Amino acid sequence: MLVLMIDNYDSFTYNLVHLLEELGAD
Repeated sequence: MLVLMIDNYDSFTYNLVHLLEELGAD
């Protein structure tokens, strides 16, 4: 997931990945 975030470091992808991490970080 971290690699995906770095590879697609744009606003939409960053926010989307961050949201998924927040939801998954229980």
